[in-house]
Amino acid sequence: MTMTEENDLLFCEEQKFSLWLSFVVLFSMIFAIAIVVFTLTKQALDTLPLVVTIVCGIIVPIAIVLLFKVAKLETEVRSDALYIRYFPFHIDYKKFAKEDLSECYARTYKPIREYGGWGIRYSFRKGRGKAYNLSGNKGVQLVFKNGKRLLIGSHKPDELAEAINSIMKSP
Repeated sequence: MTMTEENDLLFCEEQKFSLWLSFVVLFSMIFAIAIVVFTLTKQALDTLPLVVTIVCGIIVPIAIVLLFKVAKLETEVRSDALYIRYFPFHIDYKKFAKEDLSECYARTYKPIREYGGWGIRYSFRKGRGKAYNLSGNKGVQLVFKNGKRLLIGSHKPDELAEAINSIMKSP
């Protein structure tokens, strides 16, 4: 996808996972894996290969922490559309055309209760839709003309909503 000229940029935000969350994930995984490894080794010490222990105990937690380190949510509002990229899951920006939007507003939400946490989330509750969020509990709710909904997490929800509303009103 080609982006329009830089001067069309009305809003730009990049979010990353906080460092403390990476450590919480790392320590939780190490604890869980240690329990599994301890249980397996207690039951059958000779049948657990060293490679499995190394992969489960060292490589997997490090890979997950690295994933948290490189993950970022990029949100751009340009004169023609809203662009979102959740790297590394989206290589290219996802474009949401202004013509497809019917409503946009800033709101506070409950990430765990409404969407089951942070990340690219889908809510199975009626009327919630999908969410892209990395941290916090503030964002912008989009309602599309086809009835679908998308929540975009943001540290600047009022500015983001204002930028999106401005392109929705423009010809």
